Amino acid sequence: MMWRGLYRVLWWFAPPVIRRYLRRRARGNAAYLEHWDERFGVPKADVWRDVIWIHAVSVGETNAALPIVRALQTRLPESRFLITQMTPTGRDTAQRLFPEAQCRYLPYDKPEYVRQFLDEHAPRIGVFMETEIWANLLHACAQRRIPTVLANARLSEKSLRGYVRAAGLFRPAFAALSLVLAQTEADKTRLETAGARLVAVSGNSKYDLPPNAAAQATAELFRQRIGQRPVVVCGSTREKNGTDEAQLLLDAWRQHDAGHALLVIVPRHPERFQAAFEAAQQAGFTAQKRSDNAPVAADTQVWIGDSMGELFAYYLCADIAFVGGSLVDTGCQNVIEPIACGVPTLFGFSTYNFAAACAAAAETGAARQVHTAEEWAQVCHSWLGNDAARHSVVGRARGFIARHAGASEKMADAMVHLLQSAA
Repeated sequence: MMWRGLYRVLWWFAPPVIRRYLRRRARGNAAYLEHWDERFGVPKADVWRDVIWIHAVSVGETNAALPIVRALQTRLPESRFLITQMTPTGRDTAQRLFPEAQCRYLPYDKPEYVRQFLDEHAPRIGVFMETEIWANLLHACAQRRIPTVLANARLSEKSLRGYVRAAGLFRPAFAALSLVLAQTEADKTRLETAGARLVAVSGNSKYDLPPNAAAQATAELFRQRIGQRPVVVCGSTREKNGTDEAQLLLDAWRQHDAGHALLVIVPRHPERFQAAFEAAQQAGFTAQKRSDNAPVAADTQVWIGDSMGELFAYYLCADIAFVGGSLVDTGCQNVIEPIACGVPTLFGFSTYNFAAACAAAAETGAARQVHTAEEWAQVCHSWLGNDAARHSVVGRARGFIARHAGASEKMADAMVHLLQSAA
């Protein structure tokens, strides 16, 4: 109770600090200033009530929610869906993926904001994607007997240590969840250690996300612009503690004769688009941007993917893919996406966000781990010169994806059962 009391008091002082933080983020991405009232408990007009509510923080979680939502819509065809996010890119992704749903930011965890949100929407169930724990919100849902599910749930050892240090606050929050659907047995054990009570292993919904027709059409457009050149795509590159992953890759690429191969760098966050373009130019490369909407010139060496929602398309036109967030210590982005596209895939040393998928993919030969940017460049150039090696990885990748599919259907069944039990 002491931890929760302190947490509630802190929320009296937090909003001004958060507003300053959002204004600072808006210097790089003006979208942080949009839909401001949704974050701070201001009553919203035309709200949907009695909804199936899915909370997905950002792009990755929103994408992971897609096959689950589709499975729920099949089982609950008369239901309306509310999709909430915390980031502008997540909100944009949700509006694109779920045009039939109501999409908005989830208010911050101040008790008054939480009460306003739940009064407005009266959700039938709350589904939180992956690892999203708001103590006041979960407590309020429990008080109102709103069933809550942590779906596609994962918890790294690093995150577990943080939750254990503040166990007085987070253990009751985990315990308030009605059901936790973990990705792996290891996640299940860690989630139970954190305080979750009813935990089942259902797998990872990201294996149920094949490239859609729109991504395939965009990939064909990209291929027309690029021509017949070999393509190496570095997706979702990140920056951590002043180290820019795109810069590491550019420096390593420069040390090798890439011939006429095209290096494509797609930063994870829009505010890094221009920085990646300038880094390529400063490294001595001839660079273009995707946003120019022009054919890629024959002498262009680096193409900057400065667009959102098109990562599948970039991977589909690649001969080799690298998954960012893994050569800086941010835990790796979604390694499953390029494997599902049938692309020979590389990832770096930092994998804690996708530890199970990375380990299984490497073990089965569906992907390969590298530990430095220099090793990445060496493997890329080796694979570009060896069609048989690349094709063998593609065959193993297809089998890998097929063996792990079906998690979304299991999760939807469990949620529907929970809803029926709570009725």
